[in-house]
Amino acid sequence: MNGLELLVLGRTLMKLGSVAMPALGDESLPASVRSVLIDVTQHPDSSVGEIAARTGFPQSHVSASIARLQEHGSVVSSPDPRDRRRTLVRPNPDAKPAFVVVTGEPADDVLLQALRDPRALPEVRTALQTLYRHLLPPPSPAD
Repeated sequence: MNGLELLVLGRTLMKLGSVAMPALGDESLPASVRSVLIDVTQHPDSSVGEIAARTGFPQSHVSASIARLQEHGSVVSSPDPRDRRRTLVRPNPDAKPAFVVVTGEPADDVLLQALRDPRALPEVRTALQTLYRHLLPPPSPAD
């Protein structure tokens, strides 16, 4: 696989991932911001740095996303009691039900629509899990 093929595959996977992500009751939130919200929901009381490490987004993007999600009413933040220089982010317990995140939904339906041969789904799923395991940073010990 050459660089162009890798880039095209990556863009295709990004588009599929964006379609597979829940809308969270507000279509105006881009997939990258929804990604941060899903991570916060799965890992409450995380710092910006921890969220950035898990999502692969730069800290500046995570900070901007958190600010947008706070305006949206989806998350709240507070100083870390152990290190007041850090800010911890968690889902807003008072968020409207439409903004509650249901996580862990498989992307099989979206993958099936994209595949030329639906019988390839198990092979593609295995290949994607292998890439995820080898290319993304390992989870932190707290995960």
